[in-house]
Amino acid sequence: MDIVLVTTVIASLFLVIGAAEPLAAQLRLPYTVILAVLGILIGSGAIFFLHTELTDALNPVAEAILGLPIRSNVFLYVFLPTLLFQATLGMNLRRMLDDWVPILVLAVVAVVVATLSVGYALAWASALPLAVCLLVGAIVSTTDPSAVVSIFRSISAPQRLARIIEGESLLNDAAAIALFGLFMGFVMLEGSDPSLGAALARFPILIGGGVLTGWLAGRLTVWVMSLLPQHELAQISISVALPYLVYIGAEQSIGASGVIAVVVAGLTMNLTGPGLLPPQAWSNLREVWDLLAHWAMALIFILAALLIPRILEEVRAGDFMLIGVVVLAAITARSVILFGLLPLLTVMRVSPAVDGPYRAAILWGGLRGAVTLALALAVTESVSVPGEIKRVVGILATGFTLFTLIVQGATLRTVIGWLGLDRLSPMDQALSRQVVAVALQTVREDVARTSENYELSRDIVRSEAKRFGKRLDKAVKTAEESVDILDRDRVTLGLVALAGHERDTILARMRERTISARMADQVLSDADRLIEGAQTHGRRGYQLAARRSVAYGRAFRAAVWLHSRLRLSGPLARMTADRFEFLLSQRLILRDLNAFIHGRIRRIHGRQVADVLHDLLSRRIEAVETALEGLRLQYPGYADQLERRFIRRTALRLEEREYTTMLEDGLIGSEVFTDLMKALGDRRAAAEQRPRLLIAPQRAELVGQFPLFADLDEAALKRLGGALRTRYANAGEVIIRKTSVVKSVFFIASGAVELQSAGQSWRLGGGEMFGQMAILMQKPRRAEARAIAPSTLLTLDEERFRQLLDGSEALRKAVRASAEKRGIDPGILLSDDHAGE
Repeated sequence: MDIVLVTTVIASLFLVIGAAEPLAAQLRLPYTVILAVLGILIGSGAIFFLHTELTDALNPVAEAILGLPIRSNVFLYVFLPTLLFQATLGMNLRRMLDDWVPILVLAVVAVVVATLSVGYALAWASALPLAVCLLVGAIVSTTDPSAVVSIFRSISAPQRLARIIEGESLLNDAAAIALFGLFMGFVMLEGSDPSLGAALARFPILIGGGVLTGWLAGRLTVWVMSLLPQHELAQISISVALPYLVYIGAEQSIGASGVIAVVVAGLTMNLTGPGLLPPQAWSNLREVWDLLAHWAMALIFILAALLIPRILEEVRAGDFMLIGVVVLAAITARSVILFGLLPLLTVMRVSPAVDGPYRAAILWGGLRGAVTLALALAVTESVSVPGEIKRVVGILATGFTLFTLIVQGATLRTVIGWLGLDRLSPMDQALSRQVVAVALQTVREDVARTSENYELSRDIVRSEAKRFGKRLDKAVKTAEESVDILDRDRVTLGLVALAGHERDTILARMRERTISARMADQVLSDADRLIEGAQTHGRRGYQLAARRSVAYGRAFRAAVWLHSRLRLSGPLARMTADRFEFLLSQRLILRDLNAFIHGRIRRIHGRQVADVLHDLLSRRIEAVETALEGLRLQYPGYADQLERRFIRRTALRLEEREYTTMLEDGLIGSEVFTDLMKALGDRRAAAEQRPRLLIAPQRAELVGQFPLFADLDEAALKRLGGALRTRYANAGEVIIRKTSVVKSVFFIASGAVELQSAGQSWRLGGGEMFGQMAILMQKPRRAEARAIAPSTLLTLDEERFRQLLDGSEALRKAVRASAEKRGIDPGILLSDDHAGE
């Protein structure tokens, strides 16, 4: 085949891809539907011109189109890894983990239910072997989310809904292809029906092998990329190699699922990459993969569509009935999941509530696409599959895909309109009118200032001001006549806007490199939770999300357990350092939000709502400060190191801005600028390195580090070490209750504790003690001690404490200082002999 002609055809396909997007927007149809229709038209045109006697001039072009090397392995080994890998890189994993139960259940259970439903329905309606029917079920069970997600985003559907659909689609590709490989093996064994035991026996290798291969490859790749911080193009090139090598390695070497291996490799890079790669390099890598995935998705759709006319050439009348069976069975299976299983998960409180209209939209938006066609093509190409089975599988999969794309895809936006998902709620409509009125008032003020600055003609200014004033009066009147917005709803809308502005501020700080990419991902996830919490449950949802952002999660508690029980301090050190940096970043962001409340929200929602938001924001700032203070008391030196690092990074950002301004003003040339930026990049790489956090040492070492025991000799320290007992307390845990009788003194080895008594509170850090007042005073004090950070405490019973007090002047001084700090006469605590010393 002429290489020039083939190159021309492929280049022309890119022109078609470029024209498809604006055409889809003009026709208000999903982009993938337009690509499929254009591919079918091109394929049909090529067949027509090749066989017509009207002209032979276009025969070479038609032959080139029909002769393109389109094989199933091209789809599965070239395009599919690209699509899967980019999808995992673009996922917000922290937010996906919030909904892992519905995503996993919908992905795995939906695929299994669809496979069984279609398989057994076909077996009932035809004479095909059960293995072939189940193979068809596996082929048509995977969905393409691109159309429905793009439409949901265009109508501002809840982000959580789109996220569940994206996560489900990514994982159901892996599940469907794994089932396809399983049943394909039975079909190639001369149509033998599968046994459940044989099917289940292969799944551990398919799933487990893919997970292990993907994780190892992802970790190794990120490590290699981190060794090349100054070579961004090399990092991107290595990332491009990863999905293909891991896919081929899993499939060909160990017989595992290549799809699962690619997904796990992408998830691993998504989790570890932002913390090990420079922020700009990670951002550029994501942009490159977005472009590669766009091309791959477009090419896989249009090339697969080119094959549809040839596949349908052998269609028979009875095939239409079987296509109808597949359509009904697949829609029924998806309905069972959406209207049966999903509400059940909501009742069980493991899945977010999804309204009926949205479930109906998801049902009708279950389009099939290129993956379905690629799997069907793999069957038709196999020499081990009988010819009639290849024909039937190809026609059923292609017919079903065409139904979903042309019938469902073309009517999806109309169905969404019928369901009322493209219209604002009455509250949003009222808010929209009020926002317009406030915005026009601001515009009028700005236009007036502009007119004065430029000394425009007074007659023109007067005429335009009159015209604009009419529009403003109409907007104000409309806003006043609209349905009133309840104060509760105003607070909700204000909180959503505040969280949205918080998210924008985070992105701006990330671009300035004031916040590292790793921390930006976490604070962005928290901002998304705040938005969704406010949208779903108003003020209560916002407060719950805010408290969650500073709380110690299960992973942190597990790290504390590993450190305290198994002496594995690595996870705890890493998570504590992450928490330090996160709290510093969050404090920086929160302090910028008061101006937004005063300047924007107050004008739209009024002073009362603004005061409520100020109060909620003040509580968040106080919670962050408390959590940060707890860490400062626990690791005072480390907090100083992080703040120094922040100042250095800020200085580098300002330095970069100055160099850029000088270049734009022509004060320096590009050669000087490049040299300055190279030196700046080296300093920035050094500033990006986070200082290492050392967790507290063993108990024997801890005792020797306490200033309270500085005057004890080695023998006394050894006896004390044997008498002390270790206790670990998580943040928020009450150590001493007001109603309890204190019989031990607590020494803080690491962490921070807050004491409350008689309306006063004190915060203690490492090296300090508490509980001694209750033991030494003649009448017990009603005080409460609560850990405000994960803390390691050393406890000493009352008898040994009194013995220690008799022999340690440093301890007696500490007791006196503590008593004076709290307004207590030291003479009440210590004996006359001790008090006089």
